[in-house]
Amino acid sequence: MISDRVKKGVMRAPHRSLFYAMGYTKEELDRPLIGIVNAQNEIIPGHFHLDNIAKAAKTGVSMAGGTPIEFPAIGVCDGIAMGHVGMKYPLATRELIADSIEAMAVAHAFDGLVLIPNCDKIVPAMLMAAARINIPAVVVSGGPMYAGRYNGEDVDLNTCFEKASAFTSGLISEEELDEVERQACPGCGSCSGLFTANSMNCLTEVLGMGLPGNGTIAANTGARIALAKKAGMQVMEMVKRDIKPRDIMTKEAFENAITVDMGMAGSTNTVLHLPAIANEAGIKLELDLFDKISKKTPYLTKLSPSGHHHMQDLHEAGGIPALMKELSRKNLLNLDLITVTGKTVAENIAKAEIKNDQVIRRLENPYRETGGLAILWGNLAPDGAVVKEAAVASEMLYHEGPAKVYNSEEEVTEAIFSGKIQKGDVVVIRYEGPKGGPGMREMLSPTSSIAGMGLDKDVALITDGRFSGATRGASIGHISPEAMEGGPIGLLRDGDIIRIDIKQCKIDVLLSDEELADRKAKWQQPEPNIKTGYLSRYARLVTSASTGAVLK
Repeated sequence: MISDRVKKGVMRAPHRSLFYAMGYTKEELDRPLIGIVNAQNEIIPGHFHLDNIAKAAKTGVSMAGGTPIEFPAIGVCDGIAMGHVGMKYPLATRELIADSIEAMAVAHAFDGLVLIPNCDKIVPAMLMAAARINIPAVVVSGGPMYAGRYNGEDVDLNTCFEKASAFTSGLISEEELDEVERQACPGCGSCSGLFTANSMNCLTEVLGMGLPGNGTIAANTGARIALAKKAGMQVMEMVKRDIKPRDIMTKEAFENAITVDMGMAGSTNTVLHLPAIANEAGIKLELDLFDKISKKTPYLTKLSPSGHHHMQDLHEAGGIPALMKELSRKNLLNLDLITVTGKTVAENIAKAEIKNDQVIRRLENPYRETGGLAILWGNLAPDGAVVKEAAVASEMLYHEGPAKVYNSEEEVTEAIFSGKIQKGDVVVIRYEGPKGGPGMREMLSPTSSIAGMGLDKDVALITDGRFSGATRGASIGHISPEAMEGGPIGLLRDGDIIRIDIKQCKIDVLLSDEELADRKAKWQQPEPNIKTGYLSRYARLVTSASTGAVLK
């Protein structure tokens, strides 16, 4: 066992004495030591209840003959950090979390890990750590919250953002806004739509690193507690069989994840996180692969923000196994891959079935014959950009209009609320990329403001930053290279005509090569926004969004 490094032999007597100081027994030290990585805190609704998940996972480990040992991981709530300087931190914490898990797991010689995240950056961070350390590991998330109800309809966090803008525009009363904000998030869990957290929790399941149901079983249910116990038991089986994350997270497993991502129209942030996780496993995921898979994958689910269904609906309809089973009918998945269950993908989904074909459509009746995300290319994004095509109004799949250029989220938010954005505009938000932000802020406030004002069928937004998984509309993010690196988005001026053709996967500014070259020659890199602390170090080390915004 790996843990023999800290507990076996005469020279480890001092080490054992430290274990005995904490009350561990000789019998416990004779068993595999399993790290329980608990991201519980009291600032993220999706993490508030994770102590219950950790307790259940520890029970499972003990039941299967292991010794569970808990340690923490940090987490930032994207929703609470949204719309201010705090949003510069969440993506940057992805690397901090992965690094800290590596430090704890290797320093203390754990034999295996149960990883307990739930929200946006914490999920990919833990998967990155698992791939990097490569000891037996199972991920069990805290589960999605239920959607709220208002006037007989489902509501969620995104509803709040849009209603806030509607109130500012005089479209609803303060009383309605107050009622919606009280009803939108009825309890703990990751936000109820197919936003980034739930997208990544579902893709964890597809990758084979989470048990079936990891992405869709609701938080604060007996089924979620039982799943955590099973995860604790299963990591012990993986230790016995020496099944490691890199045995599971192969290139073919990532292809499965991208396929399901396209079939369910997951968050655009998945295009950032999957390459970063793959990078830790020694695998390179090119944006071309997302494009290639999208072109052959039918879009079968339409969850919020693309539609009105939520995670509980997907679970009741058969969950991710049912979606995978349906996609496999078209031979789109690699089925012979090992997973944390100890079984293959084919075995995991063998008994799955669609229980509501209004939530998970059949191959014969897709929402669209191609995937829910699209990768765009052109002289404005030579290294690519991403849009959730499934959440774009048909009127905006092709759009040509004048640029309104802003150098920060704060600038564009002020412009939106002061009425400076007109129908037909292409709003450009730059210097918000991984280096320029720094931290590549999610920008739900501008997109929800546009939607809340009823302009989502008339105005496009483009950025070298990111948009939230809750975003809908013609919101194109991850434009690479970013402005801070001298990318074409940094050369734009007010009035430049931008052509967006999502069906043809194109995004261009209608300027000659000569004009762009002349502007590039005159461009000067601005001073960094932040010059001290962690974000300053992060900005110096982070790479392009097109490669997952990983650190050099």
